[in-house]
Amino acid sequence: MGTIPAGFGAEEGMLTIGGRRVDALVAEAGDTPLFVYDFGLVRQRVDRFRAAFPGVQLHYAVKANPFAPLLGSILNLVDGLDVASAGELRLALLQGAPPETVSFAGPGKRDTELEEAIRAGVTLNCESEGEAERAIAIGQRLAKAPKLAVRVNPDFEIRGSGMRMGGGAKPFGVDAERVPALVRRIVDAGADWRGFHIFAGSQALDAGALIDAQRATLDLAANLSEAVGAAPATLNLGGGFGIPYFHGEQSLDLKFVGDALIDNLNSRAQVLENTVIFIELGRWLVGEAGVYLTRIVDRKVSHGKTFLVTDGGMHHQLAASGNFGQVVRRNYPVAIANRMDEPPTEEASIVGCLCTPLDRLGDDLLVPSAAPGDLIAIFLAGAYGLTASPQIFLAQQPAGELLVGV
Repeated sequence: MGTIPAGFGAEEGMLTIGGRRVDALVAEAGDTPLFVYDFGLVRQRVDRFRAAFPGVQLHYAVKANPFAPLLGSILNLVDGLDVASAGELRLALLQGAPPETVSFAGPGKRDTELEEAIRAGVTLNCESEGEAERAIAIGQRLAKAPKLAVRVNPDFEIRGSGMRMGGGAKPFGVDAERVPALVRRIVDAGADWRGFHIFAGSQALDAGALIDAQRATLDLAANLSEAVGAAPATLNLGGGFGIPYFHGEQSLDLKFVGDALIDNLNSRAQVLENTVIFIELGRWLVGEAGVYLTRIVDRKVSHGKTFLVTDGGMHHQLAASGNFGQVVRRNYPVAIANRMDEPPTEEASIVGCLCTPLDRLGDDLLVPSAAPGDLIAIFLAGAYGLTASPQIFLAQQPAGELLVGV
């Protein structure tokens, strides 16, 4: 399995998160399963970003983890938020996000969502000409100029990215060659054109690939702006910063990426000279700060193989089960949370409580001998965990959430 992220400790063999023992955290929450997020680790990530990317704004992608206490806390550290639904928009505004710092991306926005965004005064990242036309019409009906950016489907992608969001035929954004005409239409209609959103891929660990994609994004934005004949107010470079989940993966070299981007910004085209540049991150900010805790309820042996059966599973942590995009299932970092000081003595597989063979949380792991009542910790659970999972499958009990280290 992969390496347990830095920042966690142990006290008398008990895992600590944000300096607090997990048995105490479970008692506070009332039960397992439970997600715990260490905001101290998130704060460290923001500090690292600021040091590596001076002058570049940082936006948080709410889709990574919309837990309200986490969202309200991170709002004080970042320059803006990116949302992907009216529901996320309401969460952001409820936490006090200034509307002018919020952008709304995603294909398939309903007219009601467009209207809600326009009334609120947030920026809509238009994913198609049709969406832009609907937003313009709604703005005219409301007698309010909509704030519209154009999401561009670039003619490149991030090499080695986990999910490729640009290049070729994609449901996201407007093909680059059609963008200038759309921007001119937006401006002519009296809308407030806010700039470009260009996002080529996600979960990239190759610094060189990210550098190449960011350089190409700046070049594309400059070419599009010159074709339009106007400078964009903002340029959203997207994100794509990955975190290492599995054995053999290495953390992204942030300083290398930051130094290259600053060099490229210092030599950017004149048309982008006054454009506000921002990077939108979710997983990289919060992914390593989260731990999923679940309790062993049964231990069984089948054909010589040991299974540790828990009260949690893929209905809370779909990604760790391998059913959130893995082609070949690999193990997330896992530990017996109340036996952190014990050496591994047996091979066991950790499975959830659902009636499906897909509910696997760890295959053939070397762990300390564990029994019912022991706690399992699954790391890298801070992003795309609970809200990216089929929570109501089989009407199982919901998982709790706690934020520590604020």
